[in-house]
Amino acid sequence: MSSLCQLRNDALTVAVAPLGAEMQYLRTSAGDDLLWSGDAAYWTGRAPVLFPIVGRAPEDMIAVGDHRAPMKQHGFARRSVFEVVEQTETMCRHLLTQSDESRAVYPFDFDLEIRHEIKGATLHVSATVRNTGVSPMPFGFGFHPAFRFPLPHAGSDAHHVTLADKSSPDMRKIDDGLLRAQVIESPFTQGDLELHDEMFAEDALVFPNGARALRYGPATPSGKGISLDFEFTNLPDLALWRPLGAPFLCIEPWHGTAPYIGDSHQIAERPNSTTLAAGGEARFGYAVTVSA
Repeated sequence: MSSLCQLRNDALTVAVAPLGAEMQYLRTSAGDDLLWSGDAAYWTGRAPVLFPIVGRAPEDMIAVGDHRAPMKQHGFARRSVFEVVEQTETMCRHLLTQSDESRAVYPFDFDLEIRHEIKGATLHVSATVRNTGVSPMPFGFGFHPAFRFPLPHAGSDAHHVTLADKSSPDMRKIDDGLLRAQVIESPFTQGDLELHDEMFAEDALVFPNGARALRYGPATPSGKGISLDFEFTNLPDLALWRPLGAPFLCIEPWHGTAPYIGDSHQIAERPNSTTLAAGGEARFGYAVTVSA
């Protein structure tokens, strides 16, 4: 396996691994680590890419028409080795295409391109999904970055997730990896959510109509935080996940979720699934800015 792609400018340093095209660290010029380290004591992930499904499948089985196959939670991209197709001092592109192994479970020809680029104090992460085959291709896509909790220099200050549009989106809860149909009143108050351990006792919080931008960090005026902008405005779903006591928070913009309990195995029928025509493509992205 080839080495990490390392990106650097005056504000940020980023490294991306070929396995999963997964970011390994995000550091400021002051040496502060913003991304989770992947310690197996809690969770080995850092910022996986979710494709061709987001979340679990019923009985861990997916279906495309009459084709049925086993598929682990969040799909196979995060466990696949990508090829580095371009790298500069501040940008790298990784590419995953179909293989005999992928076609055995997901019978499509595709390109999945992941791009990381730093501009000033902002990291841009984007994905392009292309249907290079001849049949309509259903899929879900998501990002799963884990940021440190607490953030560097935050001390004991309470951390908040604050939505830029000040909305209070309805929530769903998860039962064994699948969504419960019951609508839960939003835990946000005018777009603000103070984080505490108990709210994650039953797994992730899922917001099918999430947000286009948010801030994460201490609410105090002097507290440093990070701002996330979900670029291209086509990541309608948002999840927040933090295992009890874990020193990280996952902020996950998705296009597609796990199915509701009792739904079918069909990828095309999963909530917010996308279907690309032959030759079609879809783009998704988010930006992380270190903010005061």
